Amino acid sequence: MSFTTLGLNEAILRAVADEGYTTPTPIQHKAIPVVLEGRDVLAGAQTGTGKTAGFTLPLLQRLCEDGMQSRKKPRVLILTPTRELAAQVHESVRTYGRHLPFRSTVIYGGVGINPQIQTLRRGVDIVIATPGRLLDLAGQKAIDFSAVQTLVLDEADRMLDMGFIHDIKKLLAKLPKQRQNLLFSATFSPEIKRLADGLLNRPTLIEVARQNAASEQVTQRIHPVDKKRKPELLTHLIGTNDWQQVLVFTRTKHGANRLSTHLQNAGITSAAIHGNKSQSARTRALGDFKTGSVRVLVATDIAARGIDIDALPHVVNFELPEVAEDYVHRIGRTGRAGNVGEAVSLVCIDEKGLLKNIERLMQKRIEKHTVDGFEPDPSIAPEPPKQRGGNSRRRRR
Repeated sequence: MSFTTLGLNEAILRAVADEGYTTPTPIQHKAIPVVLEGRDVLAGAQTGTGKTAGFTLPLLQRLCEDGMQSRKKPRVLILTPTRELAAQVHESVRTYGRHLPFRSTVIYGGVGINPQIQTLRRGVDIVIATPGRLLDLAGQKAIDFSAVQTLVLDEADRMLDMGFIHDIKKLLAKLPKQRQNLLFSATFSPEIKRLADGLLNRPTLIEVARQNAASEQVTQRIHPVDKKRKPELLTHLIGTNDWQQVLVFTRTKHGANRLSTHLQNAGITSAAIHGNKSQSARTRALGDFKTGSVRVLVATDIAARGIDIDALPHVVNFELPEVAEDYVHRIGRTGRAGNVGEAVSLVCIDEKGLLKNIERLMQKRIEKHTVDGFEPDPSIAPEPPKQRGGNSRRRRR
């Protein structure tokens, strides 16, 4: 199977070839023809499967068929849960649409709203946005949804998890009733199924990986260690294995800052990204990480959504996530686009329950290996779990 057999025009195929791609991934192979037919789609695909191109390529083709002249009003609306993911999708649209006349823009909070208003007034064909800022613009009557032909909800599970369901419903009420809807989600929870039932019209169901499965390209390993020795062990692993590009996950923004400072003090270039960082700081840190001037990027779950590095070799769970599904999202940052990757988790005695939940979700035991000199102290007892409020996940990021 080749991209040339999928019904894409020469300008789009040239852009795909420019990126060095010749064979579509399974999600692209299945989704592109269905999207081109104008049908609604409910797609389940884990991160790193090429799903972004799975909808950007056919949507660009449909715009071409609708007319090669750029219009004033947006015809495609793509909603994402985070600024980073919005920027990533926009980059994909620009990359594959480089030989086409269509205009696109990315809209999110944390930056000035006036330049976004001016861009919309000049006219765009494709809008990629986070729900909150898009609602702000709609409230100021700065965007006209009347010409929207296709709506994409990307990483819908994360949008619901972050509490965007009410914003999404408000936006849906502003869109034309007759439109194509594409919903992409890593997992099909009951909440996702309810959203799909209310949004999609006789959708085609596309699944390319077992629900909640991790990529077979990722080698997973657990290092048991005492909680207080985790920073020391991480430093040891980076140094002895000569890891040059490592994405490290913490549960809290304060933990990310502390760990980044520890690594810097140990002579390892590091940066932290989380919800308290400005958008410019997050963009700069991610750029430095991609170019290699920063060796370790320490991130919280939400801040890391949208990090798209095809050949990222190492992901480290400095702390296991409290929600088992987040483990799959985290380790999906590596082993992308056919590359192999390694996911290492530093697990203390307090996290035995979290590990059990992850292994139950994935239906497999993860290999455990104790590092010499970092054996856990058997006399240390687990601390009782802390009580957290119902919305604590969003506040911590």
